[in-house]
Amino acid sequence: MPEEALWTRARLGRCGPPLDLLTARFDKHVYAPHAHDEYTIGVCVGGTEIIDYRGGHIRTGPGSIVVLAPGEMHTGGPGEATGGYAYRALYAAPGLLADGVLGGLPHFREPLLDDPELAAALRTAHTELARCPDPLEAESRLPWLLTALARRHSTARADTDAVPGAAGVARLVRDRLADELTAPPSLADLAADLGLSRYQLLRAFRTTMGIPPYAWLAQHRVARARGLLEAGLRPAEVAAVVGFADQAHLTRWFRRVLGVTPAAYRSGVRTLEA
Repeated sequence: MPEEALWTRARLGRCGPPLDLLTARFDKHVYAPHAHDEYTIGVCVGGTEIIDYRGGHIRTGPGSIVVLAPGEMHTGGPGEATGGYAYRALYAAPGLLADGVLGGLPHFREPLLDDPELAAALRTAHTELARCPDPLEAESRLPWLLTALARRHSTARADTDAVPGAAGVARLVRDRLADELTAPPSLADLAADLGLSRYQLLRAFRTTMGIPPYAWLAQHRVARARGLLEAGLRPAEVAAVVGFADQAHLTRWFRRVLGVTPAAYRSGVRTLEA
């Protein structure tokens, strides 16, 4: 398999700040010493990498999480003579890890973390957003996972999870998303309007609805899509009308929710009507 480094830029909400995602696989590549302005959060998905950091060496393995602080010089290369190394990384503005915790920017005493549940969640979110970087999905998933990372593994203390009037907050957010189906507002803007942090808004919505905002909106779009398909519109037309990025985006969610592709659903309901 050839060496690769594929970059994807997601945005946290419509017109929101960027967050870069890197999918990398190397056999022999050794990085020059460098630093980032953001937190670097990586999940090893294959092989072994040796990272020089804070005067020591980090040896990653499949499933391990690495957290490198902003401004910290580091380098990296293969940990074995053969096999190379592969990882998924995201580059998060420092403030993203401070939402939902107390005491300012979180400090990670240990850069190498063993947390299989969080590693799997980060890897899944990274893979799916690299394929289709939907702004609402990125804003619903990544800040939530970054807060979990800071709460579980940094020196920061967790802020309170209590959100007064959580059910009312969730209904307001739900209604705004439904009303602005094709161009939903950013969660950061909605939170600011309600006098909440984004983490508090996400907490209120997930607690009340049982799913994050992007998943609720996707299911609402699928419900709207069903009616349009039954009326005879083609899947590509329907995707644009209900706010999916493209037909493939519609198809993924349609199958998740209904177990069938939009084209098969359209064909089936039209056959029944014939």
